[in-house]
Amino acid sequence: MLKTRILTALALLPLVLGCLFFAPAWGWGLFALFALSLGAWEWSRFASYRRDEMVCFILGFVGLGAAWLYLPLARVWAPIVDVLALVFWLLVVPMWLRHKWTLRRKWLSALIGWLLLLASLVGVTRFREMQDGAWALLFLLAIAWVADVAAYFSGRAFGKRKLAPSISPGKSWEGVYGALVGVTLYALALHFAGAPLFAKIPLTALLPLVWALTAVSVVGDLFESLLKRQVGFKDSSNLLPGHGGVLDRIDSLLALIPVASALLFGYALWMA
Repeated sequence: MLKTRILTALALLPLVLGCLFFAPAWGWGLFALFALSLGAWEWSRFASYRRDEMVCFILGFVGLGAAWLYLPLARVWAPIVDVLALVFWLLVVPMWLRHKWTLRRKWLSALIGWLLLLASLVGVTRFREMQDGAWALLFLLAIAWVADVAAYFSGRAFGKRKLAPSISPGKSWEGVYGALVGVTLYALALHFAGAPLFAKIPLTALLPLVWALTAVSVVGDLFESLLKRQVGFKDSSNLLPGHGGVLDRIDSLLALIPVASALLFGYALWMA
């Protein structure tokens, strides 16, 4: 299993980094749309769609994504998507986790799925279009990775109090605290090293921002774990040998990137 996991990662990493750093903006957008379309297929499995419903949902997302990428007028969607993503991840999902709601209404699950996937596409393409955008986006994505690694080791070493035992028994509050320490050190290192985006944000704003994004990434992970548990899935799919599915790999990022996009671009718009 570990060998398969490593081989899959070694195969995917050059592809992702190659598209991020060397493809033109439209090429990166097309790659992101393709990856998220695979996530759309996995979401349709969470919603228990019939085959025809699954096809309509996936094609609907591809249409929305293509419109965002290639129709200039679609750029007016950005503030709307930002607000909806903030409301969903900061208000709706915490209540969802508390009450353990399900994706029983198919039309509602379609709207939610389109929002989550489109908000992620909007985020990764907007960051990529910034000056030094490839590096800025990579450093943002790495917040979730650093948090995940730090949470794993701190949870293994000190974990006693379960974070959400009925949703994800392996997660602990000590793991969360370790994740916060890890991303704090990570953000400080990038800030003082002059990294794109991180160096421009004052520490008084940067640290609360990365703490908030860390918390949101944990929420994203728990949300996907709940959906899988409700439909009896171990993984969202078997598309990535050793890793599960696309949503298994990007569950934290589905929350982190839209929230980061909404906060940072919203602040820039406010200050303009």
